[in-house]
Amino acid sequence: MTSTHGRGNIELLSATLAKAKSEDRAALVAYLPAGFPTVDGGIEAVKAVIAGGADVVEIGLPHSDPVLDGPVIQTADDIALRGGVKIADVIRTVREAHEATGAPVLVMTYWNPIDRYGVERFTSELAAAGGAGCILPDLPVQESALWREHAQKHGLATVFVVAPSSKDARLATITAAGSGFVYAASLMGVTGTRESVGNQAADLVRRTRATSDLPVCVGLGVSNALQAKEVAGFADGVIVGSAFVKLLLDAPDLPSGLDAVRALAGELAEGVRRSRDKTDT
Repeated sequence: MTSTHGRGNIELLSATLAKAKSEDRAALVAYLPAGFPTVDGGIEAVKAVIAGGADVVEIGLPHSDPVLDGPVIQTADDIALRGGVKIADVIRTVREAHEATGAPVLVMTYWNPIDRYGVERFTSELAAAGGAGCILPDLPVQESALWREHAQKHGLATVFVVAPSSKDARLATITAAGSGFVYAASLMGVTGTRESVGNQAADLVRRTRATSDLPVCVGLGVSNALQAKEVAGFADGVIVGSAFVKLLLDAPDLPSGLDAVRALAGELAEGVRRSRDKTDT
């Protein structure tokens, strides 16, 4: 599946999401930061969540001021940055995770690091590593033309984030510019586990779908199989991040952390598969 001439894997991402839909279930999308607990440990963690049942993985590019991330991911980012993680390590994480599993792997990053690194350099390296695209939570659509031109040239998805506060006209603008899927942030505020993911998310998915045929994946707040099942009842994909990161943070050592994330991925994969039971009756 790895591309030889610098073409990214947007087609693999689309095919993976379509396959989940054909199985009448939601896709499980896992998020893990690169370089956490170490670069090598982070690569093993990605392999573990895919082995457990994740369909798609997002690799976080650690940032010193991750405004949209809650305390769990901030802590992991801090550990990665103190360990000296660089963009080259993020690209390596994508390459090794994709080569080992064949799964679509995206990078989730704030705009500033890409802007400093160079858009053409970043997109070409990500594509050459077999990456499927980027999730860009703080890049305004109206300022995204340069990014989208290079991403398209290299076969990479551009995933934008929509929120419950987004008005319908704004949703239409965002989904028209995006590709791969739409990331629906289920709650206002930062990432982290929540008691309930709730109605706001279902309403946001419904409004987003009215503007686009792109799959809609819901993130921010899902941490267990029950919540995964709830979200899978109305979304095309369920995104889980903080719950995986917390297991790695709390583990006494890397092997137990890997076992824990693999097990959680398995439970969540069950959750997204049981999602449609209620429609059968």
